[in-house]
Amino acid sequence: MTTQIKFCGAAGTVTGSCYRLRVAGRQFLVDCGMFQGTKTLKELNYGPFPFDPAEIDFVLLTHAHIDHSGVIPKLIKAGFKGPIFTTAQTRDLLSYMLPDSGYIQEVEVERLNRRNQRRGKPAVEPIYGRKDAEDSMAQIHPVEFEEWLQPCAEVRAKFWNAGHILGAASIEIEINERDEAIRLLFSGDIGPDNKLFHGDPEAPSGFDYVFCEATYGGRVREDSTPERRRRILSTEINDAMAAGGALVIPSFAVERTQELLLDIDHLLDKEKVACTAVFLDSPLAIRVTSVFAKYKSDLEDVEEGDHPFSNPKFHFTETVDESKSIARFDGGVIIMAASGMCDAGRIRHHLKNHLWRAQSTVLLVGYQAEGTLGCLLEKGLKTVKIQGEEIKVRARIRSIDIYSGHADGNGLIDWVTARKPVRQAVFLTHGSGESLQAMQAQLLDAGFLEDEVIVPALDDEFELRKSGKTVKSRGVSKRLAPDFVDKLDWHNELAQLTLDIRSALEHASDSKQKSKLLLKLRQTLHKK
Repeated sequence: MTTQIKFCGAAGTVTGSCYRLRVAGRQFLVDCGMFQGTKTLKELNYGPFPFDPAEIDFVLLTHAHIDHSGVIPKLIKAGFKGPIFTTAQTRDLLSYMLPDSGYIQEVEVERLNRRNQRRGKPAVEPIYGRKDAEDSMAQIHPVEFEEWLQPCAEVRAKFWNAGHILGAASIEIEINERDEAIRLLFSGDIGPDNKLFHGDPEAPSGFDYVFCEATYGGRVREDSTPERRRRILSTEINDAMAAGGALVIPSFAVERTQELLLDIDHLLDKEKVACTAVFLDSPLAIRVTSVFAKYKSDLEDVEEGDHPFSNPKFHFTETVDESKSIARFDGGVIIMAASGMCDAGRIRHHLKNHLWRAQSTVLLVGYQAEGTLGCLLEKGLKTVKIQGEEIKVRARIRSIDIYSGHADGNGLIDWVTARKPVRQAVFLTHGSGESLQAMQAQLLDAGFLEDEVIVPALDDEFELRKSGKTVKSRGVSKRLAPDFVDKLDWHNELAQLTLDIRSALEHASDSKQKSKLLLKLRQTLHKK
């Protein structure tokens, strides 16, 4: 028996999680996620899949985050007819998240096409629309944690709590053919121990292959108790309010927003912080919060009978007019909006309104993928472009890592070693080049052999075997060269060059110096 795996995403990069497996004439996916980050990477979302969707029999989905689930509607549009299996909580989250993703794509493509029309460029189509996403829900079927599912004769699967977000799972897969079984474990995203809302990650041991995320490979965080987490958050809120401006928090709609609401509610009740109002300006986050309320009995850290996300100072703004009205407040308020990496959604409007204000504060509370606006702000850029407009960054940019939904480097190593014996190999995915290398080195230090820790590149294929060497397939076509997967691309470089040119012109002493600078640039461009 030969089982083949193709790494169609989250290989050499943090996003786009998607693994295609083939066995005994069957094909199935683990995850089907959207690429995020640079424009070069995001362009993969618009291109064809590196497989025929019509030939995929079923999908196993670890959790609802868009980088794991976000191109499911595209998969269905392209011909996939089979079932998608995931937990009930994940399905409920997706009923809001996928249509929201479709709507965002429609809006952003409409805006892009207006610009393209003025530039004489052809129109583009969104990856999928809201209706495509709504229709896709009919193919998503809920499963229970820790109960075997048999989607076909040769394959069975079991979902284990990953401790990452509501409904998130690691997936155990057993492939059987001719009385031989090969056991696989896909980590999904692993949460830290003692995370708010969820129990610690769980999974059995004794696998042939383990596929583990490496988002925070090599990075170590101090353990965060509820007291320490709330103390750090209260300091950030109080400092922002003392500065006289607004506190703008780009926040992921799923989990991060609900964690922040719970802690801000606690701090307000205990009079540890003071503000005029807290605006949750994200229709998606508001709807996701209702899913958390539905599963309140399954959540840890929520007191019995308490509504965890209500406070007289909380204002949930769903309509566009309500969102625009927030601009009346120059200070004294907290504004939370998606997306967490500042790449889309209403947060970009609030950033345009506040980044140039010296008294305002932007608080980053999650992982910022390379090439995203959030990452550029975290790196300290003084000028950024939002929707084609240059914005001077005068606001205080703050970043805290106490709400991470991911285990840190040591937590990931502990999770992998707890899966021993791993008889064949550990594949490391879902990480930057730096974090993947760091985690690989740590696993070697922990006793794994060099050929037992594999870091695949995007579109790599391997033969998975019960015994003998794991074989990498040759001659596989690649959509992107490895150098372009996890690096800032020419779009980022062009945007920065444009800002640098404008800055140099503004600082030139007079018109004559400005003309000389422009002449030099033209001469450089025309050199052969």
